[in-house]
Amino acid sequence: MIRINLLPHREMAKKARRQQFFVLIGLVAVLAALVVFAVYTVIDRAIENQTERNSFLKAKIDALDKELAEIKGLKEQTQALLERKQVIEDLQRDRGETVYLLSELVKQVPEGIYLKSLKQTGFNISVTGYAQSNARISAFMRNIDASPWLEQPRLIESKAVVLNGRRVNEFGMNFTQTRIQADDGKGKK
Repeated sequence: MIRINLLPHREMAKKARRQQFFVLIGLVAVLAALVVFAVYTVIDRAIENQTERNSFLKAKIDALDKELAEIKGLKEQTQALLERKQVIEDLQRDRGETVYLLSELVKQVPEGIYLKSLKQTGFNISVTGYAQSNARISAFMRNIDASPWLEQPRLIESKAVVLNGRRVNEFGMNFTQTRIQADDGKGKK
């Protein structure tokens, strides 16, 4: 019988299979590294693109915020100018009212009444003065009530006092001023 030793052949086959195994492991490792690198590159590029988009959008948002701030400032300036214009229009409209008030008071104050003070707050007018009698105060109130410029006379108080050795009545009165001229002025414009 012939004896053949198959051990070296088996060892060589084992060695070849090991080499194939290690080559396959190396190829799989290289392939895995390539896949990881490719995925990393794609993700990195996507992150860079998104960062660029975010930067672009942030720049645009900042520009729009500046424009909005400018618009808000312009609106505030416009409102301030409109308020100033309204004040000027009110002053323009009201500038003759003091003249009308004083002119009307001269017409309506009866003889024997002396005005000590006159105070105007808006359309409300407070008057203090001296009268020779209560009848003259009543006549003054009737005259104010009949006036087209003055209305709603209200006597606050009337008391007897001695002034320069004469007995007189000191009085305080409130009334309001109307705006006949302002309405006529708007109608003419």
